[in-house]
Amino acid sequence: MLKVFADRGGTFTDIVAVTNNQAIIDRLSKHSGRFLIVPLPHQQWIIVYKLLSENPEQYQDAAIQGIRDIMGLSSNEVIPGEAIEVIKMGTTVATNALLERKGDRVVLLITKGFKDALRIGYQNRPHIFARHIVLPTMLYEQVIEIDERYDAKGNELIAVNIEQVKGDLQAVYHTGIRSCAIVLMHSDRYPQHEQQIATIAQEIGFTQISVSHQVSPLMKLVSRGDTTVVDAYLTPILRRYVNQVASELKMGHGALGIGDGAQGSTSSSPSSFIKLMFMKSDGGLVAAEQFQGKDSILSGPAGGIVGAVQTSKRAGFELVITFDMGGTSTDVAHFKGEYERQLESEIAGARMRVPVLAINTIAAGGGSILFFDGSSYRVGPKSAGSIPGPACYRRGGPLAVTDANVMLGKIHPQYFPSVFGIDGNLPLDKDIVIEKFTQLTQEIATTTGNHCTPEQVAAGFMAIAVENMANAIKKISLQRGYDVTQYVLCCFGGAGGQVACLIADTLGMKKIFLHPYAGVLSAYGMGLADVRAIRETGVEQPLTEILIPQLQRLIEYLETQARSEINEARTQVEVVRKVNLKYESTNSILIVNFADEVAVMRQEFETEHKSRYGFIQLEKTLIVESVSVEVIQKMDTPEEPLINRSRSLDEAPKPVETVKIFTANKWHNTPIYRREDLQPKDRITGTAIIVEKISTIVVEPNWQAILTERNHLILQRIA
Repeated sequence: MLKVFADRGGTFTDIVAVTNNQAIIDRLSKHSGRFLIVPLPHQQWIIVYKLLSENPEQYQDAAIQGIRDIMGLSSNEVIPGEAIEVIKMGTTVATNALLERKGDRVVLLITKGFKDALRIGYQNRPHIFARHIVLPTMLYEQVIEIDERYDAKGNELIAVNIEQVKGDLQAVYHTGIRSCAIVLMHSDRYPQHEQQIATIAQEIGFTQISVSHQVSPLMKLVSRGDTTVVDAYLTPILRRYVNQVASELKMGHGALGIGDGAQGSTSSSPSSFIKLMFMKSDGGLVAAEQFQGKDSILSGPAGGIVGAVQTSKRAGFELVITFDMGGTSTDVAHFKGEYERQLESEIAGARMRVPVLAINTIAAGGGSILFFDGSSYRVGPKSAGSIPGPACYRRGGPLAVTDANVMLGKIHPQYFPSVFGIDGNLPLDKDIVIEKFTQLTQEIATTTGNHCTPEQVAAGFMAIAVENMANAIKKISLQRGYDVTQYVLCCFGGAGGQVACLIADTLGMKKIFLHPYAGVLSAYGMGLADVRAIRETGVEQPLTEILIPQLQRLIEYLETQARSEINEARTQVEVVRKVNLKYESTNSILIVNFADEVAVMRQEFETEHKSRYGFIQLEKTLIVESVSVEVIQKMDTPEEPLINRSRSLDEAPKPVETVKIFTANKWHNTPIYRREDLQPKDRITGTAIIVEKISTIVVEPNWQAILTERNHLILQRIA
């Protein structure tokens, strides 16, 4: 049996598979350059594999192709579903559709008089001095105004005109639109009108009906409406992708229960044996048939956070800054005992009000394009992606961050996978990098009169990239009252190890943790994740002792709903109950644990408020904005083997060769070590390079790398 954990990123797709099939291992062992194979206890192995996310000449879908390569199947052979126990995936399909505005056509149905409410939004001015305001394009194509109204107390002021709605919806249906978002005033509390309209849409034949009181049952018309439109816009694309994967696995619609016309994105009951699962933005897994557009935006990055947190805890670290540097972007997050989530977020111009992991993403990755604008160096935000990719990828791409590391001697083609060029079998091209940096250096000298060497120019670009990434970490730590020097930097992603020490130096951090699967930790995180179901609802009442029984009943109801989603009869579950509190007349929500006593919740709120904002307001009433319940079902996760030392303690590891790297403004003779040659208690003092099949780790001056018995690499500042 095969368990597959996959993360489809912007540049690379990472796959981690667990198998007990000796035949697969024997065959893959002949291709040791492409597959990393690690033995586990109980006659099992972990297989690690990376391939380009887009390679249209070679395959249609990278995750499916990765499974085929591991199983030794040709591109036209169907993958036998019975050979696979489970597939857990994170995907950027919905994220890319949102970024590129390539979702399904949507009609918005909204209360009369509020036709432009979502377009007007909150009139935020993110660029305060910009005279030309560019509004994000709306995701809906048409709007139908519904002449209906409840007041804030639930009194029906205007009933729905059923015949009018039927006629309007039928007209839109004839234009080819099949997805609708229904968003009515006060429907988070009084949903009857939305339910009536959803029934009409279903009868007419709309295949995606997203209803706001189910998608985001919280106050605020604009963010509730935006969330519902995003769901209607993206869920059909996700459903097609899930069906495509299912069909490749000999798992037709029946096996997954994936059909059309999921009213309000409600799902059918979980199938008795789920083979295909997806990572949600909140860090939990969900059965494929329950995967919705609103939950998919941070699907891939969430796997990385889970992987980083779970492996850091296994290594004994409780205070963690996660740093995921991939090809297209860098994601950072803060962990202090539990996953941090935010209720409101804005991604690619779309506001959403659903719980997502608090991840700060910046457009700085290995593929971020480097250019000189006539007066200063620029890094990103545009990325070279995987096609054409950085200049060294042999597809005529521009200079990127990866090229700068090649120029500085921190990446060497002979230790990097040979997956480049049209046929996907060539090593990185170092010559084109030297040629392009030499040209750029001459251009800079001509324009500015500053005469630098090509390696100094590359180091200058790297300094800017590092500063950008360090600032992203400051936002989630220092600016929220956390002392970042007390944390470990959990570095992962294909490019993370190349800049880990530089990032830590910029922030004053003293310790870096690198897992053996750091290059594919987002995929490994899929295998370490639990099944999670979150339910929430608005309250908007003062926090008093009288309210506590009402909150208890509400939480019990939400818990019942969440338990039914994950079919928890199979295993024991953990339940987490939270309350979102704010001061009266303010909009800054803080999440605290639900308690039966008001004083306990108030104390937790004030401690967090003081840490975050530096003050508290004792005279102000606390408002319960909403409550949420999370039910967590633990999953079987891969074990990590202990490794033994066979060399004597005074015998140091032997480098495979010595190269020159440019760091701290000079060239250093630098030994290169293979990760598989290192043994527990080995210490390597920088400068040094440690190469793995899936990433490269640079140990800078004043840093030392130590290997533990769990094959974890800990980098410590020594001066």
